[in-house]
Amino acid sequence: MATLKGGEFLIKQIPANEIFSIEELNEEQKMLRDSAKEFIDREVVPQRERFEKKDYAFTEETMRKLGDMGMLGIAVPEEYGGLGMGFVTTMLACDYISGTTGSLATAYGAHTGIGTLPIVLYGTEEQKKKYLPDLATGTKFGAYCLTEPDAGSDANSGKTRAKLSEDGKHYIINGQKMWISNAGFADTFTLFAKIDDDKNITGFVINRSELENPESLTFGEEEHKLGIRASSTRQVFFNDMKIPVENLLGERNNGFKIALNALNVGRIKLAAACLDAQRRILNHSIQYSNERKQFNVSISTFGAIRKKIAEMATGVFVSEAGSYRAAKDVQDKIDELVAGGLSHQEAELKGVEEFAVECSILKVFVSDLAQHTADEGIQVYGGMGFSEDTPMEAAWRDSRISRIYEGTNEINRLLAVGMLIKRAMKGELDLLSPAMAISKELMGIPSFEVPDYSEFMSEEKAIIANLKKVFLMVSGAALQKYMMDIEKQQHLLLNASEILNQIYMAESAVLRAEKHFSPDSVEAAMAQLNLYKAVEKITVAAKEGIISFAEGDEQRMMLSGLRRFTKYTNNPNVVALTEKVAAHYIEKGNY
Repeated sequence: MATLKGGEFLIKQIPANEIFSIEELNEEQKMLRDSAKEFIDREVVPQRERFEKKDYAFTEETMRKLGDMGMLGIAVPEEYGGLGMGFVTTMLACDYISGTTGSLATAYGAHTGIGTLPIVLYGTEEQKKKYLPDLATGTKFGAYCLTEPDAGSDANSGKTRAKLSEDGKHYIINGQKMWISNAGFADTFTLFAKIDDDKNITGFVINRSELENPESLTFGEEEHKLGIRASSTRQVFFNDMKIPVENLLGERNNGFKIALNALNVGRIKLAAACLDAQRRILNHSIQYSNERKQFNVSISTFGAIRKKIAEMATGVFVSEAGSYRAAKDVQDKIDELVAGGLSHQEAELKGVEEFAVECSILKVFVSDLAQHTADEGIQVYGGMGFSEDTPMEAAWRDSRISRIYEGTNEINRLLAVGMLIKRAMKGELDLLSPAMAISKELMGIPSFEVPDYSEFMSEEKAIIANLKKVFLMVSGAALQKYMMDIEKQQHLLLNASEILNQIYMAESAVLRAEKHFSPDSVEAAMAQLNLYKAVEKITVAAKEGIISFAEGDEQRMMLSGLRRFTKYTNNPNVVALTEKVAAHYIEKGNY
């Protein structure tokens, strides 16, 4: 069976048996998850205060322990000292290691992701043999030097320069990088610079300990940050730093592509890194609300608190559904490409690149939700939530960065829709035919038959099919109007992105519930609750978009189509669903 293409979920009805979810982990994956969770509960949770007091040495010490466990080498092939596990397993490790403190989450993500993967994906055989074994075991730590003071989202505009030495044996690097995670204790640096007057940046890799002149690589003081306080973050300065020519990573002028592909992996892993944080915030909130008494009863008996608990739990369920679904799609694509004769290196590159749209969707949706969950956690705790004596204020501060790094959420929203449009224009994804079919459907007389929705999740799946029509209707009409100028219409693209994100995540939750749970389950209630909220958000975004570019009869017709495509036959009882979810988790005591 051919694997799904990236973005194809928009134009296909995906059967529940074709998606993967966390319920399907194999025994090896469950053991790894339990091992990671046990380590975090034993080594990290009791030391939460040390991270908040900027104990960088403790972050490094904890990373070394993770290296001893093999947790730093999960994605590194076995021949280079790693465990060579699949993409889903790397997501799982990231999920359960990252939940307690953003400081460790950032150090782990920066090392195993952007600090190691560019070498796995683009390194020569010699480079991989030299650098990866140390990175996989935590003998050395990795840092990734891309961002510059005047080049944030526009990474290719960096001013760091590389010049070939007179003897042709070295590149001489001069420049400055900022916001470099792990800089204080890293030895292996992946960095980007323009060679001479090249149009694009080029990648390089170097061990700090092997520099001819140690003073050619210097560092600013540790940055004092809102959150992730014990994550080492420094400016990095290159002062006539000599790098051997064989340390060029990939091809000259190809650094921007290395950066983009590293960020694609980083985006989906960032979604994973927010999952256990959400679970732990929810668990703290449930436990506190059960213990905290007001008016002689637990505050978990109050409807306002119960609503928050239900919404937080629903957010975790939906976030897990989308994240693990996409991870398995990436893994299936990698496996298919390897079976077709590609090397694992090429297959992983193309597999992740194929699902770049989904990676951006997940990064935005889950990081937004993680911060909202932390915010609601503070609210459940009330005044105590604002105190450093409870875990909520640190969770709130740590979660804030997730919406900024790996490309801001605004950039990622624009990227997801932009990538879809480019794929459609290249003929890689046929969005035009279904968009035209919807135009004809809008001109026709709607059916007044009442569908049979007796089958579990049948109405929910019909609604999701209609929400896909909303996206195609709005984006198709906008493309027709603006053509190549569509990229300048950022307000409109942000609306389209909201529709896109809500569709993917709502579908993931509904299919997860259909595949693994019964009609009367709390999981079914969460999928239904989330879909109802998604319909509301899509309605607002689509209406705003339509009114911004369509007029007269076209506007009236599209608004009529929007009403048709967002209409329930049987409206869900949102209050009853909310109470069902709240009652389940409050009684259980955790997620």
